[in-house]
Amino acid sequence: MCNVANDCKHNTIIGWVVIVVERELDCINTEIEMNIFSAFDGMSCGRLALDRANIEVTSYIASEIDPFAIKVAGKNYPDNVNVGDITKVKSSKLPEIDIMLGGSPCQGLSIGNKNRLLLNDPRSKLFYDFIRLLDEKNPKYFILENVLMDDISEAEFSRLTGVQPIRINSALVSAQRRERLYWTNIPNVNQPEDKGILFKDLLDENPIGFELSNKLLDRYRKTHDDDGTRLVIGTTSVEGKIGQRDRVYGINNKIPTLTATDYKQPKQVFINGVPRKITPLECERLQTVPDNYTDCVSNTQRYKMLGNGWTVDVIAHILNAI
Repeated sequence: MCNVANDCKHNTIIGWVVIVVERELDCINTEIEMNIFSAFDGMSCGRLALDRANIEVTSYIASEIDPFAIKVAGKNYPDNVNVGDITKVKSSKLPEIDIMLGGSPCQGLSIGNKNRLLLNDPRSKLFYDFIRLLDEKNPKYFILENVLMDDISEAEFSRLTGVQPIRINSALVSAQRRERLYWTNIPNVNQPEDKGILFKDLLDENPIGFELSNKLLDRYRKTHDDDGTRLVIGTTSVEGKIGQRDRVYGINNKIPTLTATDYKQPKQVFINGVPRKITPLECERLQTVPDNYTDCVSNTQRYKMLGNGWTVDVIAHILNAI
């Protein structure tokens, strides 16, 4: 005989158990949904990092003015919303922001620039627009990246962000020596583990068209006769003058920092007995960017934006602490 009361009670318990199980499954979902604002977005390295950190993007609002960077970002992330010049972005027009990202222009701050104007530089002082929007939107988390700089400028960054920077070298996750400062309120961010990657691990399989000119080849001479474990093993400079762009690097080592001016003369490496230029594909790999991510623009623009960009795996490492 069917007992309606007991059957109803039984079904209620089963339904309750199903709900509990579903809620528990929801709790172990590894994806987090976020609204993102990316200042100085460039080619959207920030979004690449969010993907690698398994952070699901609800909306990705970018502030960028360079048309080539916008083209690359749009090719890879057509749903990005670009709001243009950061000085004209009004916080009232933005939705609630969960994560704010930015790498403000560094030209006036870099210790490698002898004529630097620090935060008086019209490019570098765009940092203050990042701070304006950070204060007005008050996101849950933020990451601000910049170069190693003088103590006074670093103190200003720290004062206005309210945190001390973390100094991370991209060499830990790539074959590029690239020390940068990261200001973030994401707690418990440690140094990445050293993956032990060398340039030989990232070689372009088809580097056609990146041979040195006959003039440079004629000038090439070894400065060290070894297996390429030294950082610099040769030069293409005029005798007696060795500039940074003239250096030829060994592949059993890590390459120095990529820069936005590398397009003038890309870094040179010694492979199979012949020096050649590093390729845009190798620059992508040095920045832990997917292969051919930037292939919709000229090589000149690829070198520029990859030199300006972030090492994606460093940003993903920081985001993984959320």
